[in-house]
Amino acid sequence: MSVAAEDVLRYRDARFQVQAAKLLPTQYLVVDDGTALVTVLGSCVAACLRDPLLGIGGMNHFMLPDGSADDGAPARYGSHAMELLINDLLKRGANRRRLEAKVFGGANVLRGFTSNPVGTRNADFVATYLGAERIPVIASDLRGIHPRKVWFFPDTGRVMVQRLPHAHEAEVAATETAVRARLSGTPTSGGVELFE
Repeated sequence: MSVAAEDVLRYRDARFQVQAAKLLPTQYLVVDDGTALVTVLGSCVAACLRDPLLGIGGMNHFMLPDGSADDGAPARYGSHAMELLINDLLKRGANRRRLEAKVFGGANVLRGFTSNPVGTRNADFVATYLGAERIPVIASDLRGIHPRKVWFFPDTGRVMVQRLPHAHEAEVAATETAVRARLSGTPTSGGVELFE
């Protein structure tokens, strides 16, 4: 089951002085009301899709390229998160032929994962998926080693990306680990306290 739009944290973004919605891993949201969509990414990827004629757009935040949709959180997988986001856009009147994409994340922020790292797999997946769907990628900031904070303004298509220093690496990793544990029913452990 995907996260309902009302479960996404909404707040007033002080930096850009706009209403905003913060997406966590496994969430996606489509808006047409000037709301900025915000997320923080490590190895995860966020795809920002938009119909520029209507000024409607959305963002997802997925953790892995593919997997079973039967595990209770299909949007954790790129293969399902992309389908959910595109279908929601189409339901709201977007035209598939006008969709354009901006994609972010897929960093390899965790040291020691050098063989087939998840960030690289996520970045490769989103590029391949959008190519197969013939949705042009007009901007991207993928791969590398830095976590990122992304602000997407669907009404204008503007995106702001802040590369975060490695000091945030533990926070990003802890958030991703906590979501994975919640989805698998495994309690998190360690000396990290998560808060919003």
